[in-house]
Formats: sequence, structure tokens, C-alpha cells
Amino acid sequence: MSDKTPDPLQARKSAIYLLDQVLGEGRLLAECYAAGALERLAPEERARAQRLAVETLRSLERADRVLQKHLKKTPPLTVMNALRLGTVELCSGGAAHGVVNAMVTIVSKHRRHGQLKGMVNAVLRKVAEKGPAEWAKLRTPRLPNWLRKPLVQAWGAEAMLGIEAAHFAGAPLDITGNPGADLSALGGELLPTGSVRLTDAGQVSTLPGYATGDWWVQDVAAALPAKMINAQKGERVLDLCAAPGGKTMQMAAAGAQVTAVDASAGRMERLQENLSRTGLSADLIVGDALEQAGQFDAVLLDAPCSATGTIRRHPDLPHAKDGSEFGALIELQAQMLAHAWTLVKPGGRMVFCTCSLLPDEGECQIEEALDMFPDMSTDRSCFDGLGIDLAWITEEGGLRLRPDYWAERGGMDGFYMALLLKAG
Repeated sequence: MSDKTPDPLQARKSAIYLLDQVLGEGRLLAECYAAGALERLAPEERARAQRLAVETLRSLERADRVLQKHLKKTPPLTVMNALRLGTVELCSGGAAHGVVNAMVTIVSKHRRHGQLKGMVNAVLRKVAEKGPAEWAKLRTPRLPNWLRKPLVQAWGAEAMLGIEAAHFAGAPLDITGNPGADLSALGGELLPTGSVRLTDAGQVSTLPGYATGDWWVQDVAAALPAKMINAQKGERVLDLCAAPGGKTMQMAAAGAQVTAVDASAGRMERLQENLSRTGLSADLIVGDALEQAGQFDAVLLDAPCSATGTIRRHPDLPHAKDGSEFGALIELQAQMLAHAWTLVKPGGRMVFCTCSLLPDEGECQIEEALDMFPDMSTDRSCFDGLGIDLAWITEEGGLRLRPDYWAERGGMDGFYMALLLKAG
């Protein structure tokens, strides 16, 4: 969608394209990136396009509320997305002249909608005048009803407001260190669980210790399953659905013999790059988790899920999806859990986890598994010394994490995890 001639409008044009894909085609931003949507952009333009698209999706409800006062009817999607992007920029302190002119120019060059440039100019000038004051008075953007309703049912209306506030605030950068690495040069906050948190981190690859493999990026919640499994030196450990590899690296750093399995060849390439950078090693298999065989001291299954716990970092998800795939995902999780259990040695252990806020993808899966497998039990002792609030431990013995937890520190991803012991 971009040409090779340098274009100062390219980042904004690319951001509008990304919005069109998410809101018009139901595609996730990660799918767009993987398909090469930004590959022709210079690194700084690519980063800006991503930031603009993410900020607009995060603020979509507010942008639409500001715009509705100035629109007699909704324009074609691409034009509407240009207006949304312009509104978010203007209401976030963007220079009115530059933002308005950029959006007018972009729309004027559109093959089908160029005649709407005058409308774009008029609307955004009104937004520039009145929008910032209106913006500050608007409520925190809410999730679409298809997702909000089941989450309110699960956690309550008050918790839902906290979750949405965490989504709107976005996510800081959390880091897991290689054992023995000195992370003090990063200047981050050491969290109770051992992760290091940075705010306004900037370009990750330029941070101290990145090139030398001292650490890797991993949300504080995502770092806990491997801590719970507590892999020991020499143990044979299986990491199912492993890419991009944070948990694989944690267990390899502990000295375990890790076999990492993932169905995506592209994601496994990224895992190999991460292992190489950090000086760690694991056996990598591109394949289906349901086809794996063998016996292991420990198995970690980070099952495919709705990813509803990651919306603060991926605000495209509630707009690109509609929940129609949840039933199939829940069934797949149950199949994977049952198969993974056959790979655990007698006396061994397994962690089941999902980055979901839906109990059907967490608590309910473990409750049903405990009923199905007489040799399975949950182990609560893994929470000792983990640095978590004991109130987060669930009735059946798992751990429920939500974005509104540690709100004063910047929150965390929504996650569910449980350590399962197999009778000897």
C-alpha cells in the first residue's frame, strides 16, 4: 500500500490502512504486520504508524463521540478512519495545522473519496477548536457489548471499569532477566514477582543489555507460569504453544532440557532468534501440540485462547473479533489439556495457562479436568514466595490475574494458570 518514494504522510496513511483492515476486514494488527503491511516503511515511520493505529483503536469510542456532533452521516470507512486518527491526534495535543492538512491531503489523493476533502477539512477544524475540552470529559472507553457482558457477569461492574481503565492506559514494558544479569542500568521498578518494569521505554533494541542477551520482554503475568513450574537443572520439560519463547527461555535458563513446540514456523524463527541472543538453548519443533509424544518431568501448556487478557497491549482484538470462535477455542483447550496430561510422567507436574479473562478458558477448564482425571490435583504451594496477592488464588487452586490488579503500578495482562500434580 506504500510506494518507494519517501512520503512524509506515509506513517499516517499506513495507520489509516491498518484501521481499515481491523475495522473493515476483521483482521488483527499482528496479521497485518505479518502480511507485510508496513515492510516498506523506514523503522521510525513503521513505529509511528503502529503507535497511531493502536492509540486510535484504544480511543475509538471517544473519537466517535467527538466526531458525531460534526457529522450529518457516517462517511466511507477510510474517510471515517482518517477523521478518527485526526481526532485522536488533535485531542492528544497534536498541532492543529499539521494534523488537519495531513488528513485533508491524504483524503484528497484517495481514488474514490477525494471529493470529501472539504468535509474532512471542515470537521477537523471544528474538532481542533472544541475537541480537546470535550475529550477530557468523556468516559473511559468501554469494550464492545459482546465481550463486556460476559466479563461483567464474571467479575462484576466495578471490576469491569477497572479493567477498562487499564486497557485505556496501555501497558508498560516488563522484562525478565537472565539469571545473574545486572539490570540496574535499565532504571526500572523491581516488581514483587521479580520482573522489572519500565515506563516510556522507547526502542527496545537500544536499551542496555538487550544486544548482550541480559533480558527479554515478558509481561509480569506471562512470567509467572514458568516460575510456578519451577523447572530444575537436568529435568526434561515440554513447552507447548511456546512461541515467542519467554517461558522457554525461563526454563532453559534454569538448566532444564526444554523441548519447545509451536505450530507456526515464523513464530519459531523468532523464538530461535531470542534463544541465540540470550545464549540459551532448547530443542525446537514446528508441529501440532496434539501430535506430540513422550514422557516429561514437567509440561507447560500455554493454550490457544481468546487473548482477551492482552487487550491493553492489543486494542484491535475487541474490534476485529466478535466472540464467534470462542466455542471452538474452548473445545481445543480441553483437547490439548487432556493430551498434555498424557505426556506428564507419574509424579510429574504440568502448568495449564491462558491469557484470557473468561472463566470458561481458565477456572472452568481446570474444574472439569479435575473431575475427569483421578490422578490430577492442583498444587497451591507453588504460590509461596511468588510475590502475588493470595486473594488472587481461585477456589479450585489456580491463579486468576486481571488488568486492574496492581493498577497503581501499571496493571498486568489478564491470565489464568494452575499447577497440576500427577499421582506417582
